[in-house]
Amino acid sequence: MKMDNSKRAEVLIQAMPYIQKWYGQTIVVKYGGNAMKSEELKEAVMSDIVLMQLVGINVVLVHGGGPEINQMLDKTGKVSEFKNGLRVTDKETIDIVQQVLAGKVNKSLVQHLSTSGGRAIGLCGLDGKMLMAKKLSTADDLGFVGEIDRVNPMIIRDSLKNGYIPVISTIAGGYNGEVYNINADLAAAKIASKLGARKLILMTDIRGLLRDVEDEDSLISVVSINDVPKLKKEGIISGGMIPKIDCCVDAVKSGVGRAHILDGRLKHSLLLELFSDEGIGTMFY
Repeated sequence: MKMDNSKRAEVLIQAMPYIQKWYGQTIVVKYGGNAMKSEELKEAVMSDIVLMQLVGINVVLVHGGGPEINQMLDKTGKVSEFKNGLRVTDKETIDIVQQVLAGKVNKSLVQHLSTSGGRAIGLCGLDGKMLMAKKLSTADDLGFVGEIDRVNPMIIRDSLKNGYIPVISTIAGGYNGEVYNINADLAAAKIASKLGARKLILMTDIRGLLRDVEDEDSLISVVSINDVPKLKKEGIISGGMIPKIDCCVDAVKSGVGRAHILDGRLKHSLLLELFSDEGIGTMFY
């Protein structure tokens, strides 16, 4: 369907207050899930991020790469093992994780952004000691799975200052030369907190927080972090949503203005959230 010139002008006029609102602000986007698997969705996300940069937003892109890691492990005959949603990462697996995340996936995203007209630079948590981690302490030994102990934002800020979109893969360094696999949601939340970002956006494979997981029309659009314990007790926040929402809560408590869970299956979900009256997904404040 073609849009006439008056409709185009109306869309731009409606977006103008939001462009002014977000100009010069830092927004951290965690990218993964189905939006990463589909080339069509990937192109839409990359164009959204480039547009955000062009209108003056400081965008930091933090990414995962689970499907690509699984594919590489399958090629080497290595069986993927998960405990409580976290990948068991032995020495052979962490080498593959590092190669895939900091290499193939990271540089592919940089190239997509460049092709879409943006300026991007690929980074990982090892660069400039950006992410320092300790071994994650759990009942089960997960191997080289870490929890972030310190974030050094200097290289991220330098990249933004020089007009680049930092594209960050979530592997971190240990204090004795180890390399750790870090959950991308957790890394994005820690980075957003350290940067004092205006927004943290986690792109997922569902509409947001649902009152009824069987009904996508039961979306809860706005949640106060003070209500999260009650929603957990009621079972509305459960399963795989718990760690994602905990990331949002921790980010807001640490000074991030707002945290959002968005549906990465929806084309241009970032633009709809940032530049429209309605917004989408679930916002935590």
